[in-house]
Amino acid sequence: MITIKPDNITNSDWNLLKEKYPNNMETILKKLKQNYPVQYLIGDVDFYDCLIKVNENTLIPRFETELFVDKLIKRLTSKQDINLNMIDLGTGSGCIAIALKKKLNCSMTAIDINPHALKLAKENAQHNQVNIQFIHSKIEEIELEGYDIIISNPPYVSSEEVVGEETKYEPQNAIFAQNEGLYFYQIILEKISKLSNKPQLIAFEIGMNQGSAITKIKTKFLPEYQISIEMDYQNRNRFIFLERS
Repeated sequence: MITIKPDNITNSDWNLLKEKYPNNMETILKKLKQNYPVQYLIGDVDFYDCLIKVNENTLIPRFETELFVDKLIKRLTSKQDINLNMIDLGTGSGCIAIALKKKLNCSMTAIDINPHALKLAKENAQHNQVNIQFIHSKIEEIELEGYDIIISNPPYVSSEEVVGEETKYEPQNAIFAQNEGLYFYQIILEKISKLSNKPQLIAFEIGMNQGSAITKIKTKFLPEYQISIEMDYQNRNRFIFLERS
């Protein structure tokens, strides 16, 4: 039986699938028609000059997150005369931490609550030949003292928000958060407010409608920080950078 490429699958992805599943394309086509992510079927994605393995234990890296990394690298390039101590909270596949470690002079720590995600992140770090300290921890429990840069692309979708059909296959606790999606931003900023040595920079990827709410949280806990809200490729507010005055 001849299988026909779905319109929403690129030619390159279709060729990769045919190469990986030469005798099973009918099953693959059924999965694709059920909105199963092609990235999981292929098993990896290109992310900021890194090859990142993905599976159902991790979110699939988005273009917005790649732009987030690019913005971070441009901000930090001027600080390359020192070895920055950085931490990535909720690392998932490890894509952010790995890309930053490859491009910057830094020490990198990355945490996640999911041990299966951490296992994959460690494999990704090894494959991309970077040295990262991975820690199995909740964001609520990690010690943040001593870091120059704190980064997070946490779960930020409200449980009432409508999301794409394909996201049902991704880990739900990496997508949805309490308090209208603001839970982790508040936890992180409150924890930072209690540090004796606060970081130079805090960087978040956010939901496009969360900028003003996170600004209020920042004003409550870290009024001394300057805030910058920046847009993604679709001109949606998507990134927040907090810099210490």
